[in-house]
Amino acid sequence: MGVYDYTARNIRGEEIGLNQYEGKVLLIVNTASKCGFTPQYTELQKLYEQYKDRDVVVLGFPCNQFGAQEPGSEDEIHTFCQLNYGVTFPLFEKVDVNGSDRHPLFGYLTEQAPFEGFDPENPRGKRLTSMLEREGLLESNDVKWNFTKFLVDRSGNVVGRYESPVEPAEIAPAIEALL
Repeated sequence: MGVYDYTARNIRGEEIGLNQYEGKVLLIVNTASKCGFTPQYTELQKLYEQYKDRDVVVLGFPCNQFGAQEPGSEDEIHTFCQLNYGVTFPLFEKVDVNGSDRHPLFGYLTEQAPFEGFDPENPRGKRLTSMLEREGLLESNDVKWNFTKFLVDRSGNVVGRYESPVEPAEIAPAIEALL
């Protein structure tokens, strides 16, 4: 089983086979509209615009599991992303990324790219570490917060996991290396 074996409903409710992205570099991100990391939509869109002609696709998966920071409907999410951040990369229906209702794609992604911690030099990483440590949530490979990013090469291999505090622009060198 690999990334291309999964399907997901896009923001308009249509079932999409991820095999349509075969041969492309993917950056798969769980997103939220009311999060401190929400401004990362701007950089995600910039990455998409910069690399889309070189077969790089950003895939956004809204998720309401972290602080209920994605409470809206699919229409509200889509409108918010377009109006506030000019998002044109593919967005999908809201999914769970952890727990018994987790979308199978995120089970696969977290299995292929285990959690390795937050950068202790990053102030936002320190805050997340403290918060998640108190709640005992640092031990698993689960997605820890909104805007966790998974990088997938052209063959469908998960080659990187970038936690929430990592700005999308910081991933550009890894993307370049895959092109």
